[in-house]
Amino acid sequence: MRATRGHLVIIGGGEDREDDKAILTRIVALAGGKKAKIVVLTTASRQAALDPEVAKDIEATYRKAFLACGAASVTALHLFDRQSANTAESAQAILNASCIFIAGGNQSRLVSIIGGTAVERAMHTAYLEHGACISGTSAGASAITEHMVAGGPSDPLPRKGLLPLAPGLGFLHHVIIDQHFSERQRLGRMLGVLAQNPFLMGIGIDEDTALVVCPDATFEVVGSGAVTLIDGRDMDNRAFNEVEDGDPMLLTDLRLHLLPTGFKFDLRKARGVRDPNDPVISVTFIDALASIVGNC
Repeated sequence: MRATRGHLVIIGGGEDREDDKAILTRIVALAGGKKAKIVVLTTASRQAALDPEVAKDIEATYRKAFLACGAASVTALHLFDRQSANTAESAQAILNASCIFIAGGNQSRLVSIIGGTAVERAMHTAYLEHGACISGTSAGASAITEHMVAGGPSDPLPRKGLLPLAPGLGFLHHVIIDQHFSERQRLGRMLGVLAQNPFLMGIGIDEDTALVVCPDATFEVVGSGAVTLIDGRDMDNRAFNEVEDGDPMLLTDLRLHLLPTGFKFDLRKARGVRDPNDPVISVTFIDALASIVGNC
């Protein structure tokens, strides 16, 4: 059987788990609908590691929500040390899943525990060869990329050296993701990261909002907010090397694209014959999306 890459569902945190559950419903559909087998990773939560009742509450919350969306089964892996993330049993649970859902907490904690383990390797195998859906919310969203924001304060201005980067889980390359984007006013800190790393594409995702990256080169925004795409590859960032750490920077020639909920885009169509009634989309925007899906 030919290997089939799965979907990425990257959530900005605060997803609706009680009402219409639009994002979780989409995850279940992508994971096989009534056959969906979902494994929830609670590793990123320090509170869950300290208190078994918190871990149980996270598991129960997502089990109730995903089952209400039609999933066949929902289990959780409470992996709070590298030893448990390196067991054959944990890796097999990942390989048996049609969706691995990474709950929120702290992305540095998450990667320090599962990075480079049997569980992380199984996640890549499930995604690349079994067609499994990989989804992360809040910290789980930031950790999906090869480079991730390791944590730090928000600031309305782009400042030099405000945020450190660290290795993530590597499902997307040349991309940096920040969550709770509009709610916590994180544009400034994203620009600060891009000033130092202009080869990265910046993606800011609002709460109760998800960017769905499909293996067939299509994109969709689901939920109630928007996704902000920042392309700084052609920016003038000379100020980065002229100011001191913590100082604000002058940045010019950035491109910003706002993708509202309901946005759908098919790169295959954009590269082929277009309907004259379709909105005109710039080549730079198409290139930005192509750089994302081309580096999955």
